[in-house]
Amino acid sequence: MKRLFAIDLKDYDNSFSRFKRPSVRGIIIKDKKVALVYSHKYDYYKFPGGGIENNEDHVNTLIREISEETGLRVLTDSIHDYGSVLRIQKSRFTENEIFEQENFYYLCDVENSIHSQSLDEYELDEGFELRYVTANEAIKINRTHDHSDYDAMLIEREAKVLELLIKDGLL
Repeated sequence: MKRLFAIDLKDYDNSFSRFKRPSVRGIIIKDKKVALVYSHKYDYYKFPGGGIENNEDHVNTLIREISEETGLRVLTDSIHDYGSVLRIQKSRFTENEIFEQENFYYLCDVENSIHSQSLDEYELDEGFELRYVTANEAIKINRTHDHSDYDAMLIEREAKVLELLIKDGLL
């Protein structure tokens, strides 16, 4: 899969241990709008997806995460690579650790019906909600609203991917 870009804060010492947490993200486009997860608590948009569990492959992780966060069911035959984004920074949770996350983005289609979400505790706390929005609307909110010092790198990463989708003529 091609690397779209990397975000490296270089706010760490290279002698720190590395914690790698690869993830997958789904790009679902319908009528020139994109399916995103909106956080009511921190007022931002993100692509549905999350971390790869144990020995799970990308496709199974993508299907599971999209279902949990949005209630949408991915059509397996529609999944296609879009690109990856590498994120490197000092861990926000563990001292003397580097957090490294390769985010793998996949274009995919979903069934027309929406099922119930299966959110974990932090997702419930953030008030995750599926919304179909224009890319420009999501970019504007991610770049201009107050997110209460939430994970700025995650929020900007999503805005940059949305810009690439616009540039590529997908949105």
